[in-house]
Amino acid sequence: MTAVEDRRLSPYTGWTRGHWTAYADGLLAAVDRYRSPSGARIDLPGPASRNGRASDGLEGFARTFLIAGFRVAGEGGASDGGLLERYARGLAAGTDPASPEAWPRPGELGQSKVEAASIALVLQLTRPWLWDRLDDAVRERVVAWLATVIGQPYPPINWVWFRIVVESFLREAGGPWSAADIEEDLAVHASLRRPGGWLSDGDERAYDHYTGWALHLYPLLWTHLFDVTGSLCPGSLRHQWAADLRDYLDDAVRLVGTDGSPLLQGRSLTYRFAAAAPFWVGAFTGTSRLSPGLTRRVAGGMVRHFADRGAPDGLLTLGWHHAWPAMRQAYSGPGSPYWAAKGLLGLALPANHPVWTDVEEPLPLETGDVARVVTAPGWLVSGRRRDGIALVVNHGTDHARPGDPRGDAPLYARLGYSTATMPPLGSVPDNTVAALDADGRASHRAGFTTCYATELPGGVLAAASQGQVRWIDTSGDDSPDHGSGRSGPVVAGPVLTVASVVRGGVEVRLVRVDRVEGPVTSLRLTGWPVTDSAPPETDAACARTPELRSVLRSLRGFPIADVAVEAGVSPLGEWTAIPFLATGEPPEAGAVFAAVVVLDRGGPDEPDPSVTLTDGRSVTLTWPDGVTAEVALPAP
Repeated sequence: MTAVEDRRLSPYTGWTRGHWTAYADGLLAAVDRYRSPSGARIDLPGPASRNGRASDGLEGFARTFLIAGFRVAGEGGASDGGLLERYARGLAAGTDPASPEAWPRPGELGQSKVEAASIALVLQLTRPWLWDRLDDAVRERVVAWLATVIGQPYPPINWVWFRIVVESFLREAGGPWSAADIEEDLAVHASLRRPGGWLSDGDERAYDHYTGWALHLYPLLWTHLFDVTGSLCPGSLRHQWAADLRDYLDDAVRLVGTDGSPLLQGRSLTYRFAAAAPFWVGAFTGTSRLSPGLTRRVAGGMVRHFADRGAPDGLLTLGWHHAWPAMRQAYSGPGSPYWAAKGLLGLALPANHPVWTDVEEPLPLETGDVARVVTAPGWLVSGRRRDGIALVVNHGTDHARPGDPRGDAPLYARLGYSTATMPPLGSVPDNTVAALDADGRASHRAGFTTCYATELPGGVLAAASQGQVRWIDTSGDDSPDHGSGRSGPVVAGPVLTVASVVRGGVEVRLVRVDRVEGPVTSLRLTGWPVTDSAPPETDAACARTPELRSVLRSLRGFPIADVAVEAGVSPLGEWTAIPFLATGEPPEAGAVFAAVVVLDRGGPDEPDPSVTLTDGRSVTLTWPDGVTAEVALPAP
């Protein structure tokens, strides 16, 4: 990045709009050498997805087309150095059935339904400069290709918006479309709404970045870019969506670390700074209650986080900061990471918009500590200004339904997620309370019941969940990875109630064993994973890197304290350490255990509370400064 930083206008990131445009242009320049002869495919290096190379080439075209569209729209169609012309050639070839570069049709391949939406969105956004200048024959072929979505089945998740966007473009382009399709898809979206502006990506407890970069992105863009308000979309519905987005952004802005990292939780993390998309939607459509300066701060922080850590103006690889193929889902191809383009939506706003001219404002975590209950996903959101790490304690999200017998999905079912750590793919799962069998296998908790997530007096947050844990042999499940846990033969284990109490950014984790069942030999509680290029320093149940510290302290019932260290299990570094506490023997029914769980960047330890067991159904925590909290451990 060659532009000079402007710390007056952008005191937190240093980036101006010029840095953004240079970054976007660098991304587009890097993929140019991978364009097919007629430009319909961008065939990036890397392993093919399960959909095949032709689909992957379309994906590379469609997702980088988003970047090009945002750039051109933000400049009002000014000279783009032939950028749109290159994509126009690709449109002509890709929609030509006789071309060797013909795209798989949406009516033939599911992934084409996804990419069709990006193409339709950009055609609408840049209509005066691209669509209106295409030859009639090309426009007819594009309409014919897009029209194969009509009447097609779409999964009842964020995908319904792909059909809404495509058919809305067809409607305005004079092509065929189906009002019944759009009505059906809007009903699906309505079924995904949850309290506080959140949306679940399906009927499972699937709370992740798709809430923002898909389920909040498309509805308001749809009403803003297409002539649908009052006809296909009642005005009251748009107001509802705007209110939902405002509430969601109030939470989302607290889920970003001061280093710009979004929360490392949920599937498709290889989309990286696509997590900035809902913030830009709020500004683009005029519906956000966040100030323009804060919007640029949070979005710019995310993009620069990756630009400075291995995702510069070159190729976006399958990984996080660097390439890490193990992050792939079954649908991930070499072009998949370019859904990150959604995080560049702000470039579609002109240079004189307040998001580009106002001075950056600090994140909530840069002005004070954060403590917040987010009801829908069952999260306690916490962060200390001194550390700059946003974290959630999770008692409501598992990409499953209550009673689900599948295994834990690491990116959903852990008890904690943060902006500085990622669940490793090793033999010891982080942030769990698990029963161990004779072979040392840890039990799974997905399918639990959420008991509550609430704020108590004294600035204390509390949440609890319970359920029967189990051991699962998932070795025979080779089904595509779409985020859910894997299936296999089940051995039932104990019934556990787990509660988390958070004060001042520190968690006290409580466990009650409600019923002992199965071949349990020990109860183990694991903490936060810390990762570095060298093995972390360890001492009892404490692991340190130059940047992070993960600590467990037993308050009740755990005589064993140690650290598990493994290599090659995380995209954040070569070595990962996870502190753990254990009983070393089978727990008794009714037994209550407690531990302090800490993730920080070092510094003085907060004093631990005392633990008083009231009647087996509640615990009283008392801190040295006199603050007390009575925490319920509900009966099963």
